[in-house]
Amino acid sequence: MPLALCSYFDETEAFVSLNAVWFSMAPSDNSSDSTHFGYKQVSRKDKAGMVRGVFDSVADRYDLMNDLMSAGVHRLWKSSMIDWLMPQKGQHLLDVAGGTGDIAFRFLDRVKGDGLVTVLDINHAMLSVGQDRALDQGRLEGLEWVNGDAQSLPLPDKTVDAYTIAFGIRNVTDIPLALREARRVLKPGGRFLCLEFSTVSAPVLKDIYDFYSFKLLPEIGGLVAKDKDSYKYLVESIRHFPDADTFASMLTEAGFHQVKYRKLSGGIAALHSGWRL
Repeated sequence: MPLALCSYFDETEAFVSLNAVWFSMAPSDNSSDSTHFGYKQVSRKDKAGMVRGVFDSVADRYDLMNDLMSAGVHRLWKSSMIDWLMPQKGQHLLDVAGGTGDIAFRFLDRVKGDGLVTVLDINHAMLSVGQDRALDQGRLEGLEWVNGDAQSLPLPDKTVDAYTIAFGIRNVTDIPLALREARRVLKPGGRFLCLEFSTVSAPVLKDIYDFYSFKLLPEIGGLVAKDKDSYKYLVESIRHFPDADTFASMLTEAGFHQVKYRKLSGGIAALHSGWRL
């Protein structure tokens, strides 16, 4: 597995100023009735349901598959996300697409239980997995579980201290809209953090990663999760996601300030940060 051969964290950090040259990205994709679902073109109105179907299928084995997809390195990436967030006691975190509770539990551990996490996910099955995990671990306080859409958050303006989303933004139909929603619900001085797969830059690593992703991973998904097609989609969705510079520019366009990113494991993943001022 190529991820095991490289450092999980690349010290490279980029700062995107307000004067940066923005990439040509429309505020949303609503000018077209179609969008991508992996390498397929599908109706925009159908994509959310198709994504929901993918995660309904893999929910019970989602964390196991994350371990297989990343050789366990996703755990270190998520810890790096919490380190960069620097949680404070008493904060209210909104964790979007966080149904299984991975980020929420890390946050609450860091603040010694003195905080609130609203875990929002569009997928009932993923939320059920997270709730079961919380009960198994005796986590009875500090958690809210909400079935909702990142593009239309069921929260009032300026109500959360931090917003996180890990490996979920690439599955959203209208990413610019989701970013504007993230900014809307953050308090002034609130922090946005996104962990997502990104673009591998090193040629040798890219070749190895592509072979693993397209040839081996769907087969592993078929064996472990009994769903080869869903993992084929997950790989294809990664390739459709913008590179780190482009996504940083999208954050700036959505109104975030002091936008930065850190590349992880040679660019296999990236952490993006922005502030609502």
